[in-house]
Amino acid sequence: MAIRMGNNCVNCKNANDAMQCKVHEVKVSANYTCDQFDMKSEIQNERNCLTCLRYEGPTCAHPQKAAEGMLCSSWAPDTAA
Repeated sequence: MAIRMGNNCVNCKNANDAMQCKVHEVKVSANYTCDQFDMKSEIQNERNCLTCLRYEGPTCAHPQKAAEGMLCSSWAPDTAA
């Protein structure tokens, strides 16, 4: 099975950093898409503890070692970042 980017607001040029849609002027999330969807040209590939959903949480696999620049096999994307 191929992994693809989703056609949702997180990957759209029309959503700003605060996840506010510039076209519809509403707050959006990864659960939304629309006919004006416009894919961002760059993909963020900064995988480390600071971009991990589990960082400093109860499911962190290595809480004593987790730090900026570190990466482990338990990394999970933090969609809020």
